[in-house]
Amino acid sequence: MPFSDRLLMGPGPSNPYPEVTAAFTRPLLGHLDGEFIALLDETCDRLRAVFRTDNALTFPISGTGSAGMEAAFVNTVGEGDTVVVGVNGVFGKRMCDVAARCGATVVPVHERWGLPIDPQRLLDAHPNPTVIAVVHAETSTGIRNDIVELGAAKGDALLLVDCVTSLAGIDLRLDEWGIDIAYSGTQKCLGAPPGLAPLSVSPRALERLLKEPRSWYFDLQMLANYVTGNVARAYHHTAPIAMVFALHAGLGVVLDEGLEATQARHQHCGDLLQAGLLERGYDLIAPSANRLPQLTSVRVPESRLPNGYTEAEVRAELLNRYSIEIGGGLGDLAGVCWRIGCMGHSARTRNVTMLLGALDELLL
Repeated sequence: MPFSDRLLMGPGPSNPYPEVTAAFTRPLLGHLDGEFIALLDETCDRLRAVFRTDNALTFPISGTGSAGMEAAFVNTVGEGDTVVVGVNGVFGKRMCDVAARCGATVVPVHERWGLPIDPQRLLDAHPNPTVIAVVHAETSTGIRNDIVELGAAKGDALLLVDCVTSLAGIDLRLDEWGIDIAYSGTQKCLGAPPGLAPLSVSPRALERLLKEPRSWYFDLQMLANYVTGNVARAYHHTAPIAMVFALHAGLGVVLDEGLEATQARHQHCGDLLQAGLLERGYDLIAPSANRLPQLTSVRVPESRLPNGYTEAEVRAELLNRYSIEIGGGLGDLAGVCWRIGCMGHSARTRNVTMLLGALDELLL
């Protein structure tokens, strides 16, 4: 089935904005070409606007969201450091893994998947951690974890936040909330394909970067010589030119629409979808107070599956018959829930209506 015929409403890539697709038709430039450098600088400015930050070191890491995660940890966490990590889904667990590979003593704060983490539990988990890390929008469960309280009471710790699914989809304010390190992905609410990980580092965190992190490719001090506007750009690696074109275009769509308007569109579509599911008797995983609008986790309605169908076969039927792709559960929720995305260009009322109509036709 051609990609263009599919409606991507899963937890992974969203349908790209048309402007993003057009950006891929631009002739390629060299990664040290002056025209590309100017476009990269503008992309970084646009990222600052969407992250709501003045951080000078704000740029797209070459790699997907997990590359942003690794860059954030390897540059700030060393052997013997203590890292407190909130774990209420797959990506909190991944944070623990990455921090441990940096040699850290990891203090996980667990919460049942589908529930938000109490910020005070993170603050009380250790008297003097190097880093407090949490996922803002947990893609595996559809939960929003509260950040403001952490920034206000973090003390000497650096606050590291996974914003992969939250950036441009819900309210996020790096400077105002005291977030020291944030990373995201391009394929969610920014409406671009996967391949880059927007990253932002506060001046406070810059002062604590390790002199020799356990990664050459993600060494932020080396990368800063290429991306922070120095007159003579130091070659580090060959930047993915076409992906930067696409990110530049996606950010342009968000800022032209208006960041608040983009977030309101995501909220409207999420509200419409969740109301439609509840009206049909489906059970949503996340409690309403911390439920993401852009990623809805719904419990698989076992009693309403067609005779002989598994939940995976129903998702395949959605794709094959209606060209609608939704995601299955991960980790503790594998086989238990479906994850439905309304992100980026896919966050449209007509798409919600199409999905609800398809479910009405397919399920008992």
